Amino acid sequence: MNDDIQLTSLLCFSVYNMNRLFNRFYQQALAPFGLTYAQYLVLMSLWERDNQTLHELGDELKLNSNTLTPLLKRLENNGWLTRVHPENDRRQLIVSLSDKGRSEKDAIFQALADCIAKYKLSPEQYKQALTLNNDLIQAFEDGLAVKD
Repeated sequence: MNDDIQLTSLLCFSVYNMNRLFNRFYQQALAPFGLTYAQYLVLMSLWERDNQTLHELGDELKLNSNTLTPLLKRLENNGWLTRVHPENDRRQLIVSLSDKGRSEKDAIFQALADCIAKYKLSPEQYKQALTLNNDLIQAFEDGLAVKD
């Protein structure tokens, strides 16, 4: 092993730490709504496009149905969304926002904006970080696809 390699110089360790901090950030911002970060992502997807099938939602969030189903059940039990099997195809499951899911969107966005305001990150820095992160994701997806 190369003795020049230090834990703090590893990109994977940096990403791990950022993930940990993002989780804390979202826990703080979403706590008043009783939501987890994963549940928030489900709501985000539905705010962008309501009435999705379980399969479509899973594809967008990159989650398998065995991971997504418990999230959806909790969100439904807490009044955020509904899950319905259509009469014409009982194998499908349509996930839709409830009235609560639609009406709380602005309040959730405001809570996130209030939390973000505490950090000294300009919109330009945010956009640069997002672009670089998306480039990294694409590079790793491409690299993993070559091995599959």
